[in-house]
This record gives sequence, C-alpha cells and structure tokens, in this order.
Amino acid sequence: MPFENDDVTIGLACGPGPDGRWHGWYSINVRDEALRRLGLHPDQPTSKVVGPSPPGWWHAAAERAARGR
Repeated sequence: MPFENDDVTIGLACGPGPDGRWHGWYSINVRDEALRRLGLHPDQPTSKVVGPSPPGWWHAAAERAARGR
C-alpha cells in the first residue's frame, strides 16, 4: 500500500438518531503529505470542477452499460 500506518485515519461513530434508530457514520482522513508523495495536491487543475456535469441520459446509459457486463 502506498501509505504509511499513520497517513490514513479512519473514524467510526454510531448512535441513536432523532427517530430513535441507530445510525453509523465514518470518516476517512489522509494526510496531505501522503497525497503529495503520490503526486496529488490541491493545485492540480483536475482537482476542481471545470465544466458542467454530463446530462442525465449520459449517466443512465453508463449505468445500463455497467449492469450489462
């Protein structure tokens, strides 16, 4: 794995929600130095949205194609 043991932190929490049912959630944090070692950093042009999202039919067609495999 490209990460050291202390580069990635995974947090897990659970508790009753407003409806009384138990809910769980988690968070995953990666140290920025670890991402930079992989060549990932916030200054990359691909780390920001640069255009509109594809139309809805495009997403639906991609999902149908993925199920057909």
